[in-house]
Amino acid sequence: MKPDASCSHSISVEDIDPLALLGPADVNLTTLARHYKTAIVVRDGRIMLHGPKAEETELMKLLDRLLARVRQGEPLSPELISAEVDRLRRSREPGAGENEPEVLAIRTPRKAIFAKTRNQRTYLQAMQRNDIILAVGPAGTGKTYLAVAAALESLVSGHSSRIVLTRPAVEAGESLGYLPGTFKEKVDPYLRPLYDALFDMMPMERVQRLIEQEVIEVAPLAFMRGRTLSDAYIILDEAQNTTSTQMRMFLTRLGWNSKAIVTGDITQIDLAAAHTSGLIEAVERLEGVAGISIVHLTDADVVRPPLVSRIIRAYENRQAGGS
Repeated sequence: MKPDASCSHSISVEDIDPLALLGPADVNLTTLARHYKTAIVVRDGRIMLHGPKAEETELMKLLDRLLARVRQGEPLSPELISAEVDRLRRSREPGAGENEPEVLAIRTPRKAIFAKTRNQRTYLQAMQRNDIILAVGPAGTGKTYLAVAAALESLVSGHSSRIVLTRPAVEAGESLGYLPGTFKEKVDPYLRPLYDALFDMMPMERVQRLIEQEVIEVAPLAFMRGRTLSDAYIILDEAQNTTSTQMRMFLTRLGWNSKAIVTGDITQIDLAAAHTSGLIEAVERLEGVAGISIVHLTDADVVRPPLVSRIIRAYENRQAGGS
Protein backbone atom coordinates (compact mmCIF):
# COMPACT_ATOMS: atom_id res chain seq x y z
CA MET A 1 0.00 0.00 0.00
CA LYS A 2 1.42 3.36 -1.04
CA PRO A 3 2.05 5.64 1.97
CA ASP A 4 0.34 9.05 2.12
CA ALA A 5 2.41 11.93 0.74
CA SER A 6 3.85 14.08 3.51
CA CYS A 7 4.94 17.70 3.80
CA SER A 8 7.11 19.77 6.10
CA HIS A 9 6.97 23.48 6.89
CA SER A 10 8.63 25.91 9.26
CA ILE A 11 7.06 29.25 10.26
CA SER A 12 8.82 31.99 12.22
CA VAL A 13 7.01 33.18 15.36
CA GLU A 14 9.89 35.04 17.00
CA ASP A 15 7.73 38.17 17.30
CA ILE A 16 4.94 36.38 19.18
CA ASP A 17 4.54 35.87 22.93
CA PRO A 18 4.76 32.07 23.43
CA LEU A 19 2.04 32.07 26.13
CA ALA A 20 -0.42 33.93 23.88
CA LEU A 21 0.31 31.43 21.12
CA LEU A 22 0.45 28.16 23.05
CA GLY A 23 -1.80 28.89 26.02
CA PRO A 24 -1.33 27.53 29.56
CA ALA A 25 0.37 24.10 29.53
CA ASP A 26 0.38 24.17 25.70
CA VAL A 27 -3.39 23.67 25.64
CA ASN A 28 -3.65 25.23 22.17
CA LEU A 29 -1.23 22.68 20.70
CA THR A 30 -3.27 19.93 22.34
CA THR A 31 -6.40 21.33 20.67
CA LEU A 32 -4.72 21.39 17.24
CA ALA A 33 -3.60 17.78 17.75
CA ARG A 34 -7.25 16.75 18.17
CA HIS A 35 -8.10 18.17 14.74
CA TYR A 36 -5.02 17.20 12.69
CA LYS A 37 -2.64 14.29 12.25
CA THR A 38 0.21 16.67 11.41
CA ALA A 39 2.89 16.88 14.11
CA ILE A 40 3.17 20.50 15.30
CA VAL A 41 6.21 21.51 17.33
CA VAL A 42 7.09 25.01 18.56
CA ARG A 43 10.78 25.46 19.30
CA ASP A 44 13.39 28.24 19.07
CA GLY A 45 10.91 30.79 17.75
CA ARG A 46 9.51 28.60 14.97
CA ILE A 47 6.49 26.41 14.35
CA MET A 48 7.55 23.19 12.64
CA LEU A 49 5.01 21.01 10.85
CA HIS A 50 5.34 17.51 9.48
CA GLY A 51 2.40 15.44 8.38
CA PRO A 52 0.00 14.39 5.62
CA LYS A 53 0.03 16.60 2.53
CA ALA A 54 -3.77 16.42 2.46
CA GLU A 55 -3.86 18.65 5.56
CA GLU A 56 -1.30 21.15 4.29
CA THR A 57 -3.55 23.78 2.68
CA GLU A 58 -6.12 23.89 5.47
CA LEU A 59 -3.55 23.90 8.26
CA MET A 60 -1.48 26.69 6.68
CA LYS A 61 -4.63 28.82 6.25
CA LEU A 62 -5.58 28.13 9.84
CA LEU A 63 -2.18 29.10 11.19
CA ASP A 64 -2.21 32.29 9.10
CA ARG A 65 -5.49 33.31 10.72
CA LEU A 66 -4.45 32.33 14.23
CA LEU A 67 -1.09 34.08 14.03
CA ALA A 68 -2.75 37.23 12.65
CA ARG A 69 -5.04 37.27 15.67
CA VAL A 70 -2.14 36.92 18.10
CA ARG A 71 -0.20 39.70 16.36
CA GLN A 72 -3.25 41.94 16.83
CA GLY A 73 -3.09 41.30 20.57
CA GLU A 74 -5.71 38.56 20.85
CA PRO A 75 -4.53 35.50 22.77
CA LEU A 76 -5.61 32.15 21.39
CA SER A 77 -7.90 29.71 23.16
CA PRO A 78 -9.13 26.17 22.45
CA GLU A 79 -12.61 27.58 21.71
CA LEU A 80 -11.27 30.04 19.14
CA ILE A 81 -9.13 27.38 17.46
CA SER A 82 -12.04 24.96 17.19
CA ALA A 83 -14.28 27.71 15.82
CA GLU A 84 -11.70 28.63 13.16
CA VAL A 85 -11.25 24.97 12.16
CA ASP A 86 -15.02 24.65 11.81
CA ARG A 87 -15.13 27.83 9.72
CA LEU A 88 -12.48 26.53 7.31
CA ARG A 89 -14.18 23.17 6.90
CA ARG A 90 -17.60 24.72 6.32
CA SER A 91 -16.12 26.86 3.54
CA ARG A 92 -15.31 23.65 1.64
CA GLU A 93 -18.88 22.36 1.75
CA PRO A 94 -20.92 22.42 -1.50
CA GLY A 95 -22.63 25.77 -1.92
CA ALA A 96 -20.41 27.54 0.60
CA GLY A 97 -18.79 30.78 -0.48
CA GLU A 98 -15.07 31.22 -0.73
CA ASN A 99 -15.11 33.90 1.95
CA GLU A 100 -16.71 32.29 4.98
CA PRO A 101 -17.92 35.01 7.40
CA GLU A 102 -15.67 35.87 10.31
CA VAL A 103 -15.90 33.71 13.43
CA LEU A 104 -18.38 35.36 15.78
CA ALA A 105 -17.19 35.95 19.32
CA ILE A 106 -18.83 37.19 22.50
CA ARG A 107 -16.40 38.78 24.94
CA THR A 108 -17.21 38.48 28.62
CA PRO A 109 -15.04 39.51 31.60
CA ARG A 110 -13.71 35.97 32.08
CA LYS A 111 -13.49 34.58 28.54
CA ALA A 112 -14.28 34.93 24.87
CA ILE A 113 -17.10 32.62 23.75
CA PHE A 114 -17.48 31.38 20.17
CA ALA A 115 -20.24 29.74 18.17
CA LYS A 116 -19.30 26.07 17.80
CA THR A 117 -21.96 24.99 15.28
CA ARG A 118 -23.74 26.46 12.26
CA ASN A 119 -27.00 26.95 14.18
CA GLN A 120 -25.21 28.59 17.10
CA ARG A 121 -23.69 30.95 14.55
CA THR A 122 -27.18 31.75 13.23
CA TYR A 123 -28.26 32.33 16.85
CA LEU A 124 -25.49 34.87 17.50
CA GLN A 125 -26.24 36.66 14.23
CA ALA A 126 -29.93 36.80 15.17
CA MET A 127 -29.00 38.45 18.49
CA GLN A 128 -27.10 41.14 16.60
CA ARG A 129 -29.89 41.89 14.12
CA ASN A 130 -33.18 41.53 16.02
CA ASP A 131 -34.91 42.85 19.13
CA ILE A 132 -36.63 39.58 20.08
CA ILE A 133 -35.09 36.14 19.54
CA LEU A 134 -36.80 32.83 20.24
CA ALA A 135 -34.25 30.00 20.55
CA VAL A 136 -35.76 26.53 20.61
CA GLY A 137 -33.75 23.35 21.07
CA PRO A 138 -32.70 20.51 23.37
CA ALA A 139 -30.52 20.69 26.46
CA GLY A 140 -26.85 21.38 25.92
CA THR A 141 -27.16 23.43 22.72
CA GLY A 142 -25.99 26.66 24.38
CA LYS A 143 -29.35 28.47 24.26
CA THR A 144 -29.12 29.97 27.74
CA TYR A 145 -25.33 30.16 27.95
CA LEU A 146 -24.93 32.17 24.73
CA ALA A 147 -27.83 34.42 25.68
CA VAL A 148 -26.28 35.24 29.07
CA ALA A 149 -22.91 35.82 27.38
CA ALA A 150 -24.46 38.27 24.90
CA ALA A 151 -26.25 40.07 27.74
CA LEU A 152 -23.02 40.46 29.73
CA GLU A 153 -21.16 41.75 26.68
CA SER A 154 -23.92 44.30 26.07
CA LEU A 155 -23.79 45.42 29.71
CA VAL A 156 -20.00 45.69 29.93
CA SER A 157 -19.77 47.54 26.60
CA GLY A 158 -22.39 50.06 27.72
CA HIS A 159 -25.05 49.15 25.16
CA SER A 160 -27.43 48.10 27.96
CA SER A 161 -27.70 49.51 31.46
CA ARG A 162 -29.04 46.35 33.07
CA ILE A 163 -29.73 42.64 32.60
CA VAL A 164 -32.96 40.93 33.60
CA LEU A 165 -32.88 37.12 33.80
CA THR A 166 -36.12 35.29 34.45
CA ARG A 167 -37.80 31.91 34.17
CA PRO A 168 -41.14 30.45 35.24
CA ALA A 169 -41.18 28.73 38.61
CA VAL A 170 -43.13 25.66 37.57
CA GLU A 171 -43.85 23.45 40.55
CA ALA A 172 -42.96 19.77 40.27
CA GLY A 173 -45.07 18.06 42.90
CA GLU A 174 -44.34 20.53 45.69
CA SER A 175 -46.00 23.85 46.42
CA LEU A 176 -43.64 26.77 46.85
CA GLY A 177 -45.66 27.77 49.88
CA TYR A 178 -44.67 24.58 51.70
CA LEU A 179 -40.97 24.74 50.88
CA PRO A 180 -38.76 26.08 53.71
CA GLY A 181 -37.09 29.50 53.70
CA THR A 182 -37.81 33.01 52.47
CA PHE A 183 -39.41 33.58 49.06
CA LYS A 184 -35.96 34.25 47.55
CA GLU A 185 -34.67 30.98 48.98
CA LYS A 186 -37.69 29.18 47.53
CA VAL A 187 -37.25 30.45 43.97
CA ASP A 188 -33.43 30.46 43.80
CA PRO A 189 -33.23 26.74 42.86
CA TYR A 190 -35.32 27.50 39.75
CA LEU A 191 -32.87 30.27 38.79
CA ARG A 192 -29.65 28.36 39.55
CA PRO A 193 -28.75 27.66 35.88
CA LEU A 194 -28.76 31.41 35.23
CA TYR A 195 -26.49 32.05 38.20
CA ASP A 196 -24.16 29.27 37.03
CA ALA A 197 -23.81 30.88 33.60
CA LEU A 198 -23.12 34.30 35.14
CA PHE A 199 -20.45 32.96 37.50
CA ASP A 200 -18.74 31.17 34.62
CA MET A 201 -18.32 34.44 32.70
CA MET A 202 -17.72 37.01 35.45
CA PRO A 203 -16.06 36.81 38.89
CA MET A 204 -18.61 35.81 41.54
CA GLU A 205 -17.92 38.87 43.70
CA ARG A 206 -18.62 41.20 40.78
CA VAL A 207 -21.83 39.35 39.86
CA GLN A 208 -23.05 39.53 43.45
CA ARG A 209 -22.24 43.25 43.62
CA LEU A 210 -24.18 43.92 40.39
CA ILE A 211 -27.13 41.90 41.72
CA GLU A 212 -27.09 43.93 44.96
CA GLN A 213 -27.05 47.12 42.87
CA GLU A 214 -29.94 45.71 40.77
CA VAL A 215 -27.88 46.11 37.60
CA ILE A 216 -28.38 42.36 37.17
CA GLU A 217 -31.79 41.15 38.22
CA VAL A 218 -32.56 37.45 38.53
CA ALA A 219 -36.22 36.89 39.27
CA PRO A 220 -39.15 34.54 38.64
CA LEU A 221 -41.41 35.41 35.71
CA ALA A 222 -44.26 36.51 37.98
CA PHE A 223 -42.17 39.57 38.92
CA MET A 224 -42.33 40.87 35.32
CA ARG A 225 -46.05 41.66 35.36
CA GLY A 226 -46.90 45.37 35.11
CA ARG A 227 -43.35 46.47 34.23
CA THR A 228 -41.84 48.12 31.16
CA LEU A 229 -38.16 47.24 30.75
CA SER A 230 -36.18 49.88 28.86
CA ASP A 231 -32.44 49.99 28.13
CA ALA A 232 -32.23 46.35 29.21
CA TYR A 233 -31.17 42.93 27.99
CA ILE A 234 -33.89 40.50 29.06
CA ILE A 235 -33.69 36.69 28.97
CA LEU A 236 -36.59 34.34 29.56
CA ASP A 237 -35.26 30.83 30.16
CA GLU A 238 -37.23 27.55 30.22
CA ALA A 239 -39.96 29.31 28.24
CA GLN A 240 -41.62 26.02 27.28
CA ASN A 241 -43.12 26.16 30.77
CA THR A 242 -44.86 29.49 30.26
CA THR A 243 -48.58 29.63 29.55
CA SER A 244 -49.91 31.60 26.60
CA THR A 245 -50.86 34.45 28.94
CA GLN A 246 -47.43 34.54 30.58
CA MET A 247 -45.61 34.58 27.24
CA ARG A 248 -47.71 37.44 25.93
CA MET A 249 -47.15 39.33 29.18
CA PHE A 250 -43.39 38.85 28.94
CA LEU A 251 -43.05 39.84 25.27
CA THR A 252 -44.97 43.05 25.87
CA ARG A 253 -42.60 44.12 28.69
CA LEU A 254 -40.04 45.25 26.09
CA GLY A 255 -39.26 48.98 26.25
CA TRP A 256 -36.99 51.31 24.28
CA ASN A 257 -33.42 50.18 23.54
CA SER A 258 -34.11 46.72 24.88
CA LYS A 259 -33.59 43.20 23.59
CA ALA A 260 -35.36 40.01 24.68
CA ILE A 261 -34.14 36.45 24.23
CA VAL A 262 -36.55 33.60 24.88
CA THR A 263 -35.11 30.10 25.23
CA GLY A 264 -36.76 26.73 25.71
CA ASP A 265 -36.98 23.05 24.89
CA ILE A 266 -40.45 22.02 23.69
CA THR A 267 -39.71 18.37 24.54
CA GLN A 268 -39.43 19.28 28.25
CA ILE A 269 -42.82 20.82 29.02
CA ASP A 270 -43.87 20.51 32.69
CA LEU A 271 -47.18 22.39 32.42
CA ALA A 272 -50.45 20.79 33.41
CA ALA A 273 -52.21 19.16 30.47
CA ALA A 274 -54.85 21.90 30.37
CA HIS A 275 -52.27 24.56 29.43
CA THR A 276 -50.75 25.15 26.01
CA SER A 277 -47.06 26.05 26.06
CA GLY A 278 -46.61 29.75 25.46
CA LEU A 279 -43.37 29.02 23.62
CA ILE A 280 -45.01 26.72 21.08
CA GLU A 281 -47.75 29.28 20.47
CA ALA A 282 -45.23 32.14 20.13
CA VAL A 283 -43.18 30.23 17.56
CA GLU A 284 -46.35 29.63 15.52
CA ARG A 285 -47.74 33.17 15.80
CA LEU A 286 -44.57 35.25 15.48
CA GLU A 287 -42.93 33.56 12.49
CA GLY A 288 -42.19 36.26 9.91
CA VAL A 289 -42.82 39.24 12.22
CA ALA A 290 -40.28 42.01 11.56
CA GLY A 291 -37.74 42.41 14.37
CA ILE A 292 -38.28 38.86 15.65
CA SER A 293 -36.03 35.92 14.82
CA ILE A 294 -36.83 32.28 15.57
CA VAL A 295 -33.79 29.99 15.78
CA HIS A 296 -34.09 26.20 15.92
CA LEU A 297 -31.21 24.23 17.43
CA THR A 298 -30.98 20.43 17.25
CA ASP A 299 -29.08 17.56 18.85
CA ALA A 300 -26.32 18.30 16.30
CA ASP A 301 -25.72 21.56 18.21
CA VAL A 302 -25.22 19.91 21.60
CA VAL A 303 -21.83 21.02 22.90
CA ARG A 304 -21.80 18.80 25.96
CA PRO A 305 -20.04 15.40 25.82
CA PRO A 306 -21.10 13.27 22.79
CA LEU A 307 -23.03 10.94 25.09
CA VAL A 308 -25.55 13.75 25.73
CA SER A 309 -26.26 14.01 21.99
CA ARG A 310 -26.78 10.26 21.79
CA ILE A 311 -29.20 10.32 24.73
CA ILE A 312 -31.22 13.15 23.17
CA ARG A 313 -31.33 11.35 19.83
CA ALA A 314 -32.44 8.09 21.47
CA TYR A 315 -35.36 9.79 23.22
CA GLU A 316 -36.39 11.69 20.09
CA ASN A 317 -36.32 8.48 18.04
CA ARG A 318 -38.50 6.71 20.60
CA GLN A 319 -41.02 9.55 20.62
CA ALA A 320 -41.10 9.56 16.81
CA GLY A 321 -41.94 5.86 16.96
CA GLY A 322 -44.97 6.58 19.11
CA SER A 323 -43.85 4.66 22.19
